[in-house]
Amino acid sequence: MSADLPEILDAWRMVAARRGVEGRVPLSALTRLRDSLVDTQGEVRFALDFDRDSLKVPYVELRIDAELPLTCQRSLQRFLLPVNIVQRLGLIRDEADEAALPPGYEPLLVPENGQLRTVELVEDELILAVPVVPIMPGTEAVEGDWPAPEVGPEPERVNPFAALSALKKHSN
Repeated sequence: MSADLPEILDAWRMVAARRGVEGRVPLSALTRLRDSLVDTQGEVRFALDFDRDSLKVPYVELRIDAELPLTCQRSLQRFLLPVNIVQRLGLIRDEADEAALPPGYEPLLVPENGQLRTVELVEDELILAVPVVPIMPGTEAVEGDWPAPEVGPEPERVNPFAALSALKKHSN
């Protein structure tokens, strides 16, 4: 993580001061994201800007740039997925406040003490950006022209009760 970047921010002070922070963090430091990646080579660049909009709604705007090393599920090759996120999170104190957020805002429930972990905010957005089925751009779906087997006339089915019927006729 950038040496001068605070690990924990006071969201409400940052909003009041209309401040922002920028930083870099290695992929290896994002422990919850690691399981989704092929390896942890690379870093994430991000900026967090705190402010209030014209409706006086407090928010943090995240800008994240990264290249995530993933495994393509078509070719099973490693590839870098470019991720560029610009997301505005409306800061709320209670879940009931979510309904009051303007369109385009995602809710971020801020703890009572106002403390937000910088890297966790970034990591949460990256986790959401990882596709369920990663596919390298430019790979085509594998669709073979499989010839349908030639189907002849259906064989006559043997009645399973035919043997019983024959026995019944012999006993009469």
